[in-house]
Amino acid sequence: MKVEPLDKMFRRKLTALDYHNPSGFDCNDETEFRNFIVWLEDQKIRHYKIEDRGNLRNIPSSEWPKSFEQYLQDVNCPFSVQERQESVDWLLGLAVRFEYGDNGSPVEKYKNCPPATATKAEKPSDPLIHLDSNNPDFKAGVMGLANMLKIQRHDDYLVMLKAIRILIQERLTPEAIAKARQSKEGLPVALDKHILGFDTGDATLNEAAQILRLLHIEELRDLQTRINEAIVAVQAIIADPKTDHRLGKVGR
Repeated sequence: MKVEPLDKMFRRKLTALDYHNPSGFDCNDETEFRNFIVWLEDQKIRHYKIEDRGNLRNIPSSEWPKSFEQYLQDVNCPFSVQERQESVDWLLGLAVRFEYGDNGSPVEKYKNCPPATATKAEKPSDPLIHLDSNNPDFKAGVMGLANMLKIQRHDDYLVMLKAIRILIQERLTPEAIAKARQSKEGLPVALDKHILGFDTGDATLNEAAQILRLLHIEELRDLQTRINEAIVAVQAIIADPKTDHRLGKVGR
């Protein structure tokens, strides 16, 4: 019986998992390999809780091989760190099983698909999915935008890009800018109905203090509104709970 080469098996499984570069994946490239393992755990296997993936995500660390060895043990991989190709193939198989478990039978999913050459490629629902997040130019561009828009840095550059997109959609579209430029006509306020709480001994100073207090309250309300918007934006990025009945856990 003819045995299929490992690189071809990698390519087929990576394609099934929607990996961004299935034909160019090189598990012997240390940096690419480590990034790939992090992607596989973050996006497909999700064995660890998010807060427990720090060691695996610390790609430049000299301790990373130990973290990967521990990871192989935790997912019950029968291969060791030294058996890199075999362990990668095993992890890919695990990820494929989980992916089909999440999305249903592969036969039902693909049996009615037309040949790739017969029709134009279907436009992905999210254009960020197929970006190469490990490309240095991509990272530099995202970091430049994040610095320009004063967005908090994140280890995952795709997460940062999603935050940038949300900010642009909500604050920098023509409609949002036009709305922000609209003048807000305030209502008249009777200062004598607002208790200052102290007396300066001068009626003019008392009135000025009341005005400053009201302005401060308005600033606090505006700050609270911005905090609420920031919370909603963050939740839109990270709140993606996913139940895995096989592992008996909820969340990535």
